[in-house]
Amino acid sequence: MQRGFVVVDDTETHRTLLEEAVRFASNDDGDSAELVLFSWLTPERVDENFDAIASIEQMEHTSYDAPSPLDSVRQFVRQFAEETLADLGKSVDYEIVAAVVDEDELGTKIIETAESHACDHVFLTGQKRSPTGKVLFGDVAQQVILNFDGLVTTAMD
Repeated sequence: MQRGFVVVDDTETHRTLLEEAVRFASNDDGDSAELVLFSWLTPERVDENFDAIASIEQMEHTSYDAPSPLDSVRQFVRQFAEETLADLGKSVDYEIVAAVVDEDELGTKIIETAESHACDHVFLTGQKRSPTGKVLFGDVAQQVILNFDGLVTTAMD
């Protein structure tokens, strides 16, 4: 693996997945791969954040200089990664990518972003669904597995 792409969220399954990616990236022979850590917000979540800040400003008659929603996502990912690396006693180079994505376009966004960053391995979680549920509602992990031109490691939530 030269560069791994890890989809990050705040669940224990995502922490386990990041730990696995770090193990892949930090070989004992001294060659380490880079990681691209990816997290996202839906447009609805961005709107909720702006609405919350606006209501605070109106109630307190002040202006609130909050970081942008994507900056908040990057900050969360950086903290999540640093805690995980410290727990493992490992060090790997990583880059953080944050995006605003509709949930129905998440699989495509993961593939496009991983390819644009020259990643050869994707790490992501999947949801346990019945075969019928996958057909009717789609599945991000399934879409990535079928369409990404590289290795895909999944952990089931």
